[in-house]
Amino acid sequence: MLAARISEIFDQQFQVPSQTVLVGGGEEPVYLPATYLSLTSQSAALSQIVFRADYAASALHEVAHWCLAGADRRLLLDYGYWYDAERDAQQQARFEQVEGRPQALERIFSQAAGLPFKVSCDNFDDQALDKMRFCSCIQTHTQAFLSRGLPRRARRFAVALAAHMPQGRADFATLASYGQLPD
Repeated sequence: MLAARISEIFDQQFQVPSQTVLVGGGEEPVYLPATYLSLTSQSAALSQIVFRADYAASALHEVAHWCLAGADRRLLLDYGYWYDAERDAQQQARFEQVEGRPQALERIFSQAAGLPFKVSCDNFDDQALDKMRFCSCIQTHTQAFLSRGLPRRARRFAVALAAHMPQGRADFATLASYGQLPD
């Protein structure tokens, strides 16, 4: 139910001006640009941000990636990135460097929507993880976004979440409303 509401809010904000929709029910999250979809269909397609199952956190996370992707990246399948499920400590550290900004933005979206945020290291190998380091990275990026301002699309989405989610929080943009992430 919450994920469906998040999709509605996203679509109201971005379907027309950005020709992009947020779609739940995916087995795995993926970004499908209209150029890719038009190759498989006769009709003009909208770009799709597909999130996992009906998970609100997945929806917010995938929107965060979309908000950070530049125009060129939004023309590429999954923004032209790759995903490795199994990572050693060095690969995990690189993953965390790339994922710090999207997870910080997801954290802000969660705050705006009045939903809990949970850090996702996305790796089941505890030996490769340094969760404290990753939490610190997300904390730093969160503070940077809030002190410098959100990217335009991210700001628009966060304001809409705060206004239209049942427990939306208009104070999402104040540093004081964020505590330290748990270790």
